[in-house]
Amino acid sequence: MAAARDRRIRDLLERVRSVEAYGIGLTLDRSEGPEPYTALTELLVEVGTFAVEANVAVLIHIDEVQNITDDEALSQLLICLGDAAAHQITVTAPGGVHIARGLPIAVYLTGLPDFADMAGAKKGATFARRFATTTLAPIDDDDLTAALWPFVTKGWEVPDNHGGAASIQMTPEAVEAIVAVCCGEPFLFQLAGERAWYAGTGSVITVDEVLDGWAAARSEATAHVERILERLPGREREFVEEMARLEPQDRTLTQIARAMGFQEGTQAGPTAARLDTVRGLIDRGKPYSFRHRAVEAYLTTEWPNASPGASRIFQPLVYEVSDAASPELEPGDPTSPD
Repeated sequence: MAAARDRRIRDLLERVRSVEAYGIGLTLDRSEGPEPYTALTELLVEVGTFAVEANVAVLIHIDEVQNITDDEALSQLLICLGDAAAHQITVTAPGGVHIARGLPIAVYLTGLPDFADMAGAKKGATFARRFATTTLAPIDDDDLTAALWPFVTKGWEVPDNHGGAASIQMTPEAVEAIVAVCCGEPFLFQLAGERAWYAGTGSVITVDEVLDGWAAARSEATAHVERILERLPGREREFVEEMARLEPQDRTLTQIARAMGFQEGTQAGPTAARLDTVRGLIDRGKPYSFRHRAVEAYLTTEWPNASPGASRIFQPLVYEVSDAASPELEPGDPTSPD
């Protein structure tokens, strides 16, 4: 970095302090000079300009962004990030042609699905125009299984307290149990795995250890899902509760609306739309379905006291079909191979 730019960035960093006595958060020095959000924008532009010259990119990641509860601070932060990401500078292309180009700055804000709505027009920032919103779906069971499979095949290396290394492995049944209880929810996946790890002392994590660990984690898992429901406005919570009371094949907008006391399905349409696009809890298909499977399990089963599909996972059903003639079976008969 050239000395002149180094001094400019150092001066700007002095204006935007990131050091605090106990590491609580970001402190902006208001003692002198421009407003903090102006200094932050100038700093990002300066760093982005240097990134152009160095042929690198700048990644800005702010996690748990919904915890910025001060409206003014959040609005100013979003404006800073948006201005920096949209800023253009003039560069010289091959052949001496001067062109305008954006700064190589990528901004990721991660947090609760309803943050996008919270950060829209209510905060005075052009959030929707400058930031693309992606609502992540629960992780697929096959992906979770693939993530844990190295525990089965290779094991996880740990110190053996004798100066060497040992390997902690996991049975396939234990993998299936973790996948079952977490319902595709990343936090619950981490919680189930952590409790399973500490539930035993041997070199192989068993299905019994997964269940013992999960038994100790039930209250935390319940609180996690309850917090999701408690954040919902009354009408939206009523919608998901009435939807959960219906059989899966009956979960249409008309049926749910009638269960809520409406005459027409369209009266519950805006509520359904918010639960889909803003909250990320349901899918408005035909019929409607739960996207957040932990919420569905909490409302429709004994989860977390009993995992969804536990009988399938821990006591697999085995169908024996003989070559002898057998009576004709109706679809849905529990003895039918179909």
